[in-house]
Amino acid sequence: MNRRKFFSASSAVALVFSDTAAKPAAAATAKPILMKLGCQTAPTNETHLKYLARYGVRNICGYPEIADGRLYATVDELKRMRDMAEKNAISVDCIAPPFLASSHIDKEKHPAIMLAESPERDRDIEALQTMIRNCAAAGIPSIKYNMSILGVLRTGRSPGRGDASYSTWRLKDAHPDPPLTRAGHVDAAMAWERITYFLDHVIPVAEEYKVRMACHPHDPGVPPQGYQGVDRVLGTVDGLKKFITIRESPYHGLNFCQGTVSEMLHDPGKEIFDVIRYFGSRQKIFNVHFRNIRGHRDEFVEVYPDEGDINFVKAIQVYREVGYPYLLMPDHVPQAPGDPNGLQSFAFCYGYIRALLQALDQMG
Repeated sequence: MNRRKFFSASSAVALVFSDTAAKPAAAATAKPILMKLGCQTAPTNETHLKYLARYGVRNICGYPEIADGRLYATVDELKRMRDMAEKNAISVDCIAPPFLASSHIDKEKHPAIMLAESPERDRDIEALQTMIRNCAAAGIPSIKYNMSILGVLRTGRSPGRGDASYSTWRLKDAHPDPPLTRAGHVDAAMAWERITYFLDHVIPVAEEYKVRMACHPHDPGVPPQGYQGVDRVLGTVDGLKKFITIRESPYHGLNFCQGTVSEMLHDPGKEIFDVIRYFGSRQKIFNVHFRNIRGHRDEFVEVYPDEGDINFVKAIQVYREVGYPYLLMPDHVPQAPGDPNGLQSFAFCYGYIRALLQALDQMG
């Protein structure tokens, strides 16, 4: 690159981030950058922690080793995980329990909460209450979870740039008459009853012990009549708005998957920013899955962060605008031959997010 092209490119980057070059006083009033590059990939062991540290990841969602098939980690198990991370200069800011994942109900080993099966449901909730107390004792401030029956729905993969392929959802290509799950028909009223029962028993404990509970939206949203007999009530922005009001608490919020929320929208490239503002201004975003899509509701592919319909430069500015203070994590990265577990794709995403944060900080 010659000297003229270099300065032209540098100027373009500065102008994209902000107009502070024209308005230098704006830097003095800009909100501080509190958000952090993060990751939620497993396992949380020495090898993977060194991989994360290599690419500048200093804050993670961790996965403790849990003995005896328990649904909660002990304080000692959590502290061992945290100490191992700290030896690699990494902070465990969040954990995920060994259930309430994004799995399909027919494959889930512990489905009682979403099936409303008693007394198993109460035993599973009690295990999560114990996990909350133990996280507080171990100094881990957040737990992320899912309330899903259908898991992550996709119809296949699409060719991407180079030799990469992208996870794809096209409703028109989905099974026209999908079989019911073992949950049977679950309409909106039934789904909200199960969610409310869970929140009524979990959020008071989270509030008592000051542990943030971050719920992931349904990925993706489905038509109003449902899919596989299930109404995905957390698959719309209106559903998420209702969810955060069911049990008012500063410890009840969202694992805000920007990709999943974009999949709910008809024009995500324009609409997503006001959605971020809605939940962010209410301090209901506890984690962000900072991933991009190309497409819209009912038809999309999951792409690299720099090539989707969402302007990530603008998105990160909006997170700063609302004072978002937690993790920005890549998720659902493209796959490629010779890239086991997507480690190369994740490394690209880490560098991209880290560069956005540094540029945002430098621009003021």
